[in-house]
Amino acid sequence: MVDPSAPVTYQGMNVYGSFDPDREQDKRFVQWALYRVSAFAGLDFTLIPRQRTKKRPACPSCYQEVLRCPQCNADMQGTEEKGVDTRIVTDMIKLAWIDNYDVAALLSSDRDFIPVVEFLSSRGIKTIHGAFGNKGAQLTQACWGNVQIQQIMEKFRRA
Repeated sequence: MVDPSAPVTYQGMNVYGSFDPDREQDKRFVQWALYRVSAFAGLDFTLIPRQRTKKRPACPSCYQEVLRCPQCNADMQGTEEKGVDTRIVTDMIKLAWIDNYDVAALLSSDRDFIPVVEFLSSRGIKTIHGAFGNKGAQLTQACWGNVQIQQIMEKFRRA
């Protein structure tokens, strides 16, 4: 149980993400993150560039790589996120190790975070899942509590 009368101090917020350095939209996102979001006190924004995949998607029947989209002829080689989840887990454990927080908020649908949530729980740290509908239901079940992000998004919209 979280004591609502206990003093609360804002320790900061860590935000993590990845971007494709070749996409114009992602370049604008990086600029926004660096110059707007990072200006907020106590906010640490970590952005990691996505890397080109070594392989293109393959047919599930014959395993032949699909080089170009049959619809628009675009290159099918994509990008992949490397290291973001590991960095999040490392920071969650590191900050718990130095007794930096009692309650964590985790906004993700990735069930790969279940082991760190279970570890933190075994150490008495509660994790609140910022859930996106039914996505990440297994992560929600592992967490102490959850908040449905879509239900509160309007409260954060700028007028």
